[in-house]
Amino acid sequence: MWLEVFFGLIIFQLVRYFFFDDDEQHFDFGTSRSNALFAVADRLQALYGGKAYVGLRIPDPDTASRLNIDLVLVTKGEAVVVSVINVSGIVSIDEDGTWVCTGHSKHKTERLQDPMVEAKRQVAVLESYLEQRGVTLPDGYLSYKIVCPNPDFRTVHPDYFPPEVVTYEQWAELKPEKKSISGWIKGALRSDKNETHESIQQNLSFILNTAPMWDRLELKNNKHLLGEFLEFKGKQDDIASLRNIKRSKVSRMMIQKTSMFGLAHSKLQVLYAPLDYRKEGSSGLEWNEVTVRSNTEVLFQLQDTAKIQKFKLSSIVSMSLSP
Repeated sequence: MWLEVFFGLIIFQLVRYFFFDDDEQHFDFGTSRSNALFAVADRLQALYGGKAYVGLRIPDPDTASRLNIDLVLVTKGEAVVVSVINVSGIVSIDEDGTWVCTGHSKHKTERLQDPMVEAKRQVAVLESYLEQRGVTLPDGYLSYKIVCPNPDFRTVHPDYFPPEVVTYEQWAELKPEKKSISGWIKGALRSDKNETHESIQQNLSFILNTAPMWDRLELKNNKHLLGEFLEFKGKQDDIASLRNIKRSKVSRMMIQKTSMFGLAHSKLQVLYAPLDYRKEGSSGLEWNEVTVRSNTEVLFQLQDTAKIQKFKLSSIVSMSLSP
């Protein structure tokens, strides 16, 4: 009997190892900032249309580094830099613009340097980057907004916040019948130059779609992570099959789960992109397939942290790499 129990446990562990995912057991998606960014982007697109570009890393010549921009929403006739402040607790503003967030428990207090200053800087850096790539925006075309989507966000004096800040109460009350984001931002932008605006929108969309971004993982149940892909871990033959998946060659990787000889495998549909694919009108994108074991792992360093997570291929829907 004990022998049967012993072998039963071994079989159970093997089945769990090959067929079930345990990544979510040690990662709290409820507090994931990346997931909050994508949730805000999805809602803005549903409310106002257009396209949201998430997790941009725009070159900043003043600091010789890349500036993180949470997302940019591009709609017909305008674009908005959106900063997502996913804080909770009672939030107030000091005289110098600092946000003071007092938590619900243990009187934990967090201080955030004036988000308005950072948002204005992001607009300036993005405008400079767009000009370098050949697009000069009309005055008032690019604006900014700060969104606080955390349901535990509270404020005693909501009137103290500038109009560019959307508190949680305001965020929850946004209605889909608003067809233009202009009214939400700063008054409608009116222009008879529709063709000019359409041309700007097309050029702007191309540039943002090809701008440097954080690498991203899309996991099951519509969960997203931003960060940096580091490497694959697994059997030697699988790693050899994946040796060509590098950010200099690969743009996107889609993953499907298959079964071979009773063991779980993952079929990777890999989009190979030439180094000049970011030039408008370039061609040469090519899809190829690679099949490896589903327990092969992706090592991924989360955005703005030193923490490295491991994810089995069986738990990943897609991975996008940015140069």
